[in-house]
Amino acid sequence: MSRILPTIVGAQFCCTSLWFAGNAVAPELAARFQLPAGFVASLTSAVQLGFISGTLLFALLALPDRFSPSRVFFVSALAAAAANLGVHLSDLGAEGLLACRFLTGFFLAGIYPVGMKIASDYYQEGLGRSLGWLVGALVLGTAFPHLLRSLTAALPWYYVTGATSVLAVLGGVAMLLLVPDGPHRRPGQRPRLTAFLAGFRQPEFRAAALGYFGHMWELYAFWAFVPVVLAAFQARHPAAALTVPLLSFGIIGGGSMACVGAGLLARRLGPAQVATTALALSGGCCLASGVVLGLGSAVGLVAFLAFWGLVVVADSPMFSTLVARHAPAESRGAALTIVNCLGFALTIGSVQLTGWLAPRLPPQLLLLPLALGPALGLWALWRGRQVVQ
Repeated sequence: MSRILPTIVGAQFCCTSLWFAGNAVAPELAARFQLPAGFVASLTSAVQLGFISGTLLFALLALPDRFSPSRVFFVSALAAAAANLGVHLSDLGAEGLLACRFLTGFFLAGIYPVGMKIASDYYQEGLGRSLGWLVGALVLGTAFPHLLRSLTAALPWYYVTGATSVLAVLGGVAMLLLVPDGPHRRPGQRPRLTAFLAGFRQPEFRAAALGYFGHMWELYAFWAFVPVVLAAFQARHPAAALTVPLLSFGIIGGGSMACVGAGLLARRLGPAQVATTALALSGGCCLASGVVLGLGSAVGLVAFLAFWGLVVVADSPMFSTLVARHAPAESRGAALTIVNCLGFALTIGSVQLTGWLAPRLPPQLLLLPLALGPALGLWALWRGRQVVQ
């Protein structure tokens, strides 16, 4: 039993390294396929759209509930690794490149939410702590390709995609061999196309899901535009000499520690209290950004973004805990998957809105609209404060 959580966490880290593998080598891919510079932004959208499509299908068919979730994880890891390697094909073209990234995201739907399902099947008590480690692994895994590229700058770009695919295979194999079905698993008998909606009839599940949606509105837009904010500051203050890629990795990847810390803190305060506090702090950062991002201090900017990077993701495992805790046991996998699907759909909206506003707003005001997410989440948690614990 002692090996279960470390194996799940390690497998999650290995497999989610595929998420931004394309982004880490985006300039090289653009040069290889003779694409305009703006095209590389489509790589992220392709993965997100693939993930949304995958989570929707997985939820409709209730795959993690009908079949062994460890086997679903394993098959998904192999398929995602193969899709990630697809960018190595010659004469792929722009459409083929986006298709490979879409398929990578599609099969990630059998990794991230299924990993949470596996953890919830093992850890009914202390689920917040377990998911803190799990989401921390996701955060570190998504940031890892950028670090990997910085360490292999002298090597060809395909070392990054090759290494992340190998990691994904190892993670899938570890999950299959070392993590059998959990003692709290209740397998579904057959697919029910409305099974994933059952949880939304329960007020505690609905409140937790709405809180998660507000959190997601802010999270990925913040991650996506951290390099933009740093680069804009560098352009206004050339003497600052900021190392944008390395700082971006540190600000994003540092959130993994906050996830683990939030999981430990939840044992004393409860996941709802930790989620509410973190969401309020990140919402405050959204509002404060209108002032802080306009200041001329590089140290102050980096410190502010580093703090924001911690609190913006600290509530993620707490919301996953609340959703898993209040989901119907027989459709928990489908419920977790559809909540992920809807949450990631919101990320596309917030990222696209922020991108549309970028040339229309002063840089210091760019992240202010992200406060809409924490406001929604806090409202949902306040409304459900009697039932969400």
